[in-house]
Amino acid sequence: MKPVIAIYPGSFDPLTNGHLDLIERGSKIFDQLIVAILRHPEKAPLFTLDERREMLESMTGRFKNVSVDTFDGLLVAYARSKGAGAVLRGIRAISDYEYELQMALMNRKLDRRLETVFMMPAEKYSYLSSRLVKEIFRHGGSVRGLVPKKVEERLHEKVMQNAKGKMQNGKARRPAGRR
Repeated sequence: MKPVIAIYPGSFDPLTNGHLDLIERGSKIFDQLIVAILRHPEKAPLFTLDERREMLESMTGRFKNVSVDTFDGLLVAYARSKGAGAVLRGIRAISDYEYELQMALMNRKLDRRLETVFMMPAEKYSYLSSRLVKEIFRHGGSVRGLVPKKVEERLHEKVMQNAKGKMQNGKARRPAGRR
């Protein structure tokens, strides 16, 4: 029997415990799972592509059949280039289902051999999204338990870098006589 290769695509900005839940469970279903970070030039991500890749690789290294990659363009073209026959997608709510169904049907139209497998996250992650994590963190809320410890540390580092950059830019803009 031919090994089943699946793609788990997303922005992973940032990686959440909900993502890790699907990666772990997907690794038990598929022979090979490729976590594929989408390069999305129209979006302004919090973490660079390299930062997201590094975090994903460090968090998924324990799964021998999981690899991390990046892609742009059509998912079906990327899946074809990797020999994948399945796409793994998480569904948290009805609103996710409507969007994911539309995407799955379009992917099937573009390549009828590519199947989409929907998985519900563990109940404790059913409300969790990268967007919400960023929003909570920006407003000073705790993201402990929502993201891996390493990601939480990187979020704090990112805030410190941004604050330091703003302070330096602020000093650089002051007129020379007002220092």
